[in-house]
Amino acid sequence: MARPVVLVTGASTGLGLAIARTLIAREYRVILTARESSLDRFAVQGIRESEQVWLRPLDVTQDSERKAVVREANARWGGVDVLLNNAGISLRSVAEHVTESERDMQMLVNYSAPMELTRLVLPRMRKKRQGRILNISSVGGMMAMPTMSVYSASKFALEGASEALWYEVRPFGIYVTLIQPGFINSDGFEKVRFTDMSQTAHDTISSAYYWHYHHMEGFIARVARRVLATPESVARTVVRTLEQKRPPLRVPATFDARVFSFLRRVMPRGFYHWILYRSLPQVSNWGPGRR
Repeated sequence: MARPVVLVTGASTGLGLAIARTLIAREYRVILTARESSLDRFAVQGIRESEQVWLRPLDVTQDSERKAVVREANARWGGVDVLLNNAGISLRSVAEHVTESERDMQMLVNYSAPMELTRLVLPRMRKKRQGRILNISSVGGMMAMPTMSVYSASKFALEGASEALWYEVRPFGIYVTLIQPGFINSDGFEKVRFTDMSQTAHDTISSAYYWHYHHMEGFIARVARRVLATPESVARTVVRTLEQKRPPLRVPATFDARVFSFLRRVMPRGFYHWILYRSLPQVSNWGPGRR
């Protein structure tokens, strides 16, 4: 029998690329997507089109492109068997430094777009009475960090919608899973974007949030360079999960994600937040004019 069809968004770099390689090695039929300007990255990584592999432009924020790739999958391969929503962006900003348009863009990429792609693939999955939807969430979807408020908001929204969807589509034999990576040893932390106001505050030592940005930035960089989790190890977790007969709703995909998941379950909530606050890097020095 033909191998399942897997549609992967944001597949040209980072975790998406590691997932793509793992799926190709296991001989899945894959539709690897990225923004048109990023498609040449596949060739650089030695990935080329074949009967098994499609490379398609997809800006997940564009309705016409979302519909086009799903329509082609329906016509040529009978539909998408596994939707893997990996594409995402991350804004580094305190809540005060995010404008409405920036907030909308963060939510569009990380929440609205994956839910719209989900809506497009579900009719064929329901008809077949089987399917998998895997949404790449984050530890930021189970707990929030300072300077990452709008990013966490987008992942919290994705988690809530995915949980509701888990109940809705189980009667049709469709399983929904949230993959929750924590820190990954890669250059991903360098691709976090500042908003206009957060960049100004980051560069201005007299700003109220200057030390918030610098202490958190340094902390994230140090941890990301030291952890054992890699894009490849998380990709293996993703593929193992989609191959399970009854995959769970949530899968913590790194050691720190498992630790935080455990602490949230066993600690009184007030004590949990107190511990995390006291663990913030040099938090006693945060604030204007502090060192």
